[in-house]
Amino acid sequence: MRTFGGNMAKQLHRLSARAVATLTKPGRHADGGGLYLTIGKTGAKRWTFMFERRGRQREAGFGSLAAVSLAEARAKAAECRSLLAKGIDPLDAKKAARHADASRQTFGQCADALIASKRSEWRNAKHAWQWETTLKVHCKPIREFPIDAVDTAAVLSLLRPLWATIPETASRVRGRIEAVLDYGKAHGLRSGENPAAWRGHLALILPKQQKLARGHHAAMPYSDVPAFLTCLRERPTIVALALEFLILTAARSGEVLGAPWNEFDLAAEVWTIPSERMKAGRPHRVPLSDRAMAILENLAELRTGYFVFPGQRPGKPLSGVAFSMVMRRMKVDGATVHGFRSSFRDWAGNETAFARELAETALAHVAGNSTEQAYRRLDALEKRRALMEAWAAFCDPEAGSKNVISIARKG
Repeated sequence: MRTFGGNMAKQLHRLSARAVATLTKPGRHADGGGLYLTIGKTGAKRWTFMFERRGRQREAGFGSLAAVSLAEARAKAAECRSLLAKGIDPLDAKKAARHADASRQTFGQCADALIASKRSEWRNAKHAWQWETTLKVHCKPIREFPIDAVDTAAVLSLLRPLWATIPETASRVRGRIEAVLDYGKAHGLRSGENPAAWRGHLALILPKQQKLARGHHAAMPYSDVPAFLTCLRERPTIVALALEFLILTAARSGEVLGAPWNEFDLAAEVWTIPSERMKAGRPHRVPLSDRAMAILENLAELRTGYFVFPGQRPGKPLSGVAFSMVMRRMKVDGATVHGFRSSFRDWAGNETAFARELAETALAHVAGNSTEQAYRRLDALEKRRALMEAWAAFCDPEAGSKNVISIARKG
């Protein structure tokens, strides 16, 4: 275990600052104690430290002369000589330090890196937005955890509050945490079993989630919707307006939250959602009722950006959990946001004479058999306009059902 260059004590600091600046001959120029200024054939200058370890010649690079001065290179060389005196290989020490730095990467950093790596795979921007929302909102308490410190207790602290109340969201959160931790393991940032894995792990800890009847989301009885809107309208917020708009249009959460102004033809009173934002991958036109138009016109006067329902951060829509959070604050039990689509469908089927196909088309479902679909080229927009106007009239707190329901008012 020794450095090259003979007697270190007598051979240190052989190069002057002027020599370092003016030397041009390719090759190694010794400063002593194992430190060399190495000049390449192109004239590029870099610092190297040469030493011998277990009979093998080894070389550690300190960087270019442009980035590392003579004094800094000598300090680095002194550190290496100190390590060698203790029997430590400088290259091994550098590798260990690099690994230690990597292991301090946080869950949030890995989550962001995973999203960046998968972004090109996703069909549209909505997928990236959904992943970002999950991993930034629901996983906020662990985003600053070192990736290798996320354990079962940390995962359960996020899942348990959601598991029984919002089961679908809880399942998505679990799956995305599992993906981030797998990403960290694949990049050498953690080891061992994945604490967010379901089979053989969380399945033995968390209770099995109850499946809703017929695979549907829990829905509010349609007779209760007008009273719910009475409570909702007492909340003068963007979230409340967006949720009412969702109910009136029978749309999905992602379609409303991510809606930009350029999808709306206010003159024609039509909202056209492009195929890339639709679950079925087909464009969908939504005729807008008078109340839906009133919401849009109100927001148009205050328009500040790209999205109809902007979030708190500039240029971003409302959070993906905004609707469920407001329903939780209103203490609504046994109903989900997505379930309002079922409320609409039950109302149309039980209380109106509108054709089944119109209600299904309003929900952007494929109605009829393959032959009917082949011949149905139009989307019956004007007939559906009458349907949506009737739904809005029913939902109107002043004109709709007078049934009393136990929904806690604000405060």
